[in-house]
Amino acid sequence: MKDGFIKVAAATPDIQVADCVHNTGEIIKKAKEMSEQGAGIMVFPELCITGYTCQDLFYEDTLLTAAREGLLRAAEELKDVPGLIFVGLPLEVRGKLYNTAAVLNNGELLGIVPKQYLPNYGEFYEARHFVPGGDNVDYISIGDVQVPFGTRLLFTCEDLPGLTVAAEICEDLWAACPPSVEHAIAGANVIVNLSASDETAGKTEYRRNLVKGQSARLLCGYIYATAGNGESTQDLVFGGQNLICEDGRILSEAPLFENKTIYGVLDIQKLRGERRRISTWKPEMSDSYLRIPFRLPKKETGLTGCFSQNPFVPENPEERASRFREILDIQAMGLKKRLEHTHCKTAVLGISGGLDSTLALLVTARAMDFMGMDRKQIVAVTMPCFGTTDRTYTNACELTRRLGAELLEVDIKKAVLQHFEDIGQDPSVHDVTYENAQARERTQVIMDIANQRGGMVIGTGDLSELALGWATYNGDHMSMYGVNGSVPKTLVRYLVRYYAETCGEKELGEILMDVLDTPVSPELLPPEDGVISQKTEDLVGPYELHDFFLYYILRFHFSPSKIYRMAKAAFKGAYDEETILKWLKKFYWRFFSQQFKRSCLPDGPKVGSVAVSPRGDLRMPSDACVKVWIDEIENL
Repeated sequence: MKDGFIKVAAATPDIQVADCVHNTGEIIKKAKEMSEQGAGIMVFPELCITGYTCQDLFYEDTLLTAAREGLLRAAEELKDVPGLIFVGLPLEVRGKLYNTAAVLNNGELLGIVPKQYLPNYGEFYEARHFVPGGDNVDYISIGDVQVPFGTRLLFTCEDLPGLTVAAEICEDLWAACPPSVEHAIAGANVIVNLSASDETAGKTEYRRNLVKGQSARLLCGYIYATAGNGESTQDLVFGGQNLICEDGRILSEAPLFENKTIYGVLDIQKLRGERRRISTWKPEMSDSYLRIPFRLPKKETGLTGCFSQNPFVPENPEERASRFREILDIQAMGLKKRLEHTHCKTAVLGISGGLDSTLALLVTARAMDFMGMDRKQIVAVTMPCFGTTDRTYTNACELTRRLGAELLEVDIKKAVLQHFEDIGQDPSVHDVTYENAQARERTQVIMDIANQRGGMVIGTGDLSELALGWATYNGDHMSMYGVNGSVPKTLVRYLVRYYAETCGEKELGEILMDVLDTPVSPELLPPEDGVISQKTEDLVGPYELHDFFLYYILRFHFSPSKIYRMAKAAFKGAYDEETILKWLKKFYWRFFSQQFKRSCLPDGPKVGSVAVSPRGDLRMPSDACVKVWIDEIENL
């Protein structure tokens, strides 16, 4: 549970309808298996001790007695199994029958949560047998103990700060105002749902979206366990579509009709941080809730397979195409508005044959198409100098021609050499002045061309470069509208590849693929044997690592130690621990020291949940001290 992580599970046991002895045995076996796999919260389906489809057998004293005995047996046999366990059963309380979730912890029965909304339509007839649970918390006798009974129970962990769990049952989630809404407002950040939802055509996707959406709406983890094979098929079929979601993301989903146990790792620290960050989230301390403590063993949750190496890119390939198209449209529409508002006749940008300027040119062409303007009104300027290679020069020229833009070449070598003479810079000294003079000359050239043509300079720098400060102040750092300013380098690569694969033009696609294969470089140092000699990632580190750090620092404000642990899990086999630690330290140092460049960024569209605009997402002093963060890294 270190760093706020907890492993959770949802299981569909193999049951037999009305056989409480068999079903309890299966529940006990599954619970032990889940515990051995490290699960701290374990959820079983609705009425799983008896089976959901018992119908009028729920009236039978024999069945109800057997269900109680099954619960007591489970408590006894699971007393050495650490974890918070939710089990469904029918329970008679003061002459009325309730559909309930029993909550166990180390063999202790902590509480009973009754179902609040009883479906009595279509194929469901729950109101025939059960009564709905009420808001008031009462105490009932189960065996030899008095147990809290009511819908307003919160289970709070004494070993993982902030972990608060609440339960709802099946139809509760489908109601207009689910109990989980009030649970979350009262402090619950993990909701469990014991369900018996049958399968009908189209229901699988609806159910998936319902659970995923509720986890997003409530900024919570949501564990959904539902009935499967074993229930009666007299009129219905149950699929066992167990789901574990966190803040709108599916962590795990069971295949239909296989009675699977699924696992997921929830980040309680992240959920708490999200609730702190979002100002419209207004929790309320309700006196109507009873808070019941529980214990979990203090152990480190395994994180292997929990994190993508590319958090800015959707993991589901089917989602990528629509996401990439949406991002390109956001960039282009932002530029379209700015060009229209300023009555610009042209869009001017430097084109190098590298990734960033390629994406900027693609976006500019898209904006021109949206405006119904000729792409010839794009002026793509190639400015060869000391570090330009034939490969990037050729790609820049061919890309411009294929997109139908105007290509303008301005060789800046003479201008830069004259500038060196003016300031007394030795051209053989390849220092920061040597490099930055070229970047600033290029910016001056395109700014002046924009003035000549009545145009606007389109910035090409990306989010990763801005985070690292890998931009020349008043050089490529400056533009009149930065279309790539909130697009990280790893995402730039995916967007260019998407365009190459979907543009429908073989020659254009081949050029774009060659751009993708070209090492990332500012090309400010002379090439060696015609090949790029200055590779950015050799100097500042791998962009895939930096984008990983960037995402979790800015999106969730995690500590260096937590990000380091997550990166080790995500990049296991790709980078050793020493390498990850080295570049994490470099990232923090550069991020803090280079804030002054981000404090005066040009305008540009936000495309995702992470951005560094001083007018939007990142309000940070330019002279903040990084010492506390570096000290933590050095103590790892």
